[in-house]
Amino acid sequence: MRLLLVEDERKLSQVLAKGLKKLSYAVDQAFDGEEALELFSVYGYDLVVLDLNLPKIDGWEVLRQIRQQDRQVKVLILSAKNQVEDKIAGLDLGANDYLEKPFDFLELAARIRNLLRWEFVQRESQWEDGRLKIDFSAKTVLVDGEESALTHKEYGILEYLVQNRTRFVSAEELLEHVWDREANLFSNTLKYHIHSLKKKLGLPEVIQNERGKGYRYAEHTEK
Repeated sequence: MRLLLVEDERKLSQVLAKGLKKLSYAVDQAFDGEEALELFSVYGYDLVVLDLNLPKIDGWEVLRQIRQQDRQVKVLILSAKNQVEDKIAGLDLGANDYLEKPFDFLELAARIRNLLRWEFVQRESQWEDGRLKIDFSAKTVLVDGEESALTHKEYGILEYLVQNRTRFVSAEELLEHVWDREANLFSNTLKYHIHSLKKKLGLPEVIQNERGKGYRYAEHTEK
């Protein structure tokens, strides 16, 4: 999943981005409202973490413009403003959740997981298909009861394919949602990661590739 983190306090932003990347999210950072809107207009995001007190363009206006462009993307507001009126105003403008500063990173991570869960038909925290079991909260993958040591990118690919398993997903879409804008996306990077993912799972048939369509998770029923 790809997140846009909009926070003008650079030290806090770096800490949050580092923690979220460890949870297998791709994270782009913006440090003011103008940069946030520029990034949002170019890249596709699954969720926006938005501070309200921003330079150049404040968070309220950023939220308004995001909702003008996209009514589906999830928006989580971060703010030191703890008045009920501010929370109501943010939610009325289209925010999906509101977290007061200071906050615990674990709570932020839990709220992000909860919001992203509603993006998909699959809403359980755990999902099982034959020999494969995924814990979306812990971000772990088990095959025949044994944990598979996937990298963050490998897990991200598998999660995105599973949560969109009713259709083919293009290579471009996978790169957009699993990698961030700082990644060095040389031509074979996706193929390399998918090859490695299949090898680690030992279930090569569950990820199908069709020229011109992309990749798809194929339901696996073997016990």
